[in-house]
Amino acid sequence: QVQLVESGGGLVQAGDSLRLSCAASGLTFSSYAMGWFRQAPGKEREFVATISWSGSSTTYADSVKGRFTISRDNAKNTVYLQMSSLKPEDTAVYYCGKAIGYYAGGTSNHHEYNYWGQGTQVTVSS
Repeated sequence: QVQLVESGGGLVQAGDSLRLSCAASGLTFSSYAMGWFRQAPGKEREFVATISWSGSSTTYADSVKGRFTISRDNAKNTVYLQMSSLKPEDTAVYYCGKAIGYYAGGTSNHHEYNYWGQGTQVTVSS
């Protein structure tokens, strides 16, 4: 079955960097767009970034544009989220998701994802 396992979260200070990883198994990884979403306490899950099946197209939420970079290594079945210049408002549980299709441009619609990882906590102190 499909499994997505996130790692790399932690407690950092404002301005620091972190790299999240999401290792996928049980699927033909290179056939699907992937995405990162996050959920802060008391808030709904929100889109962060998405990447097309090939990695050639990426889209970001305005709140992270210029600070976060999504990438993928199809040979390693892994998608990454490099986060820089972290802010306290980036504090959340971060989830990676597998889209239902290849989506040439990725997708920011969480309804178009059918598998999720368990999440990894990112806490940014001021």
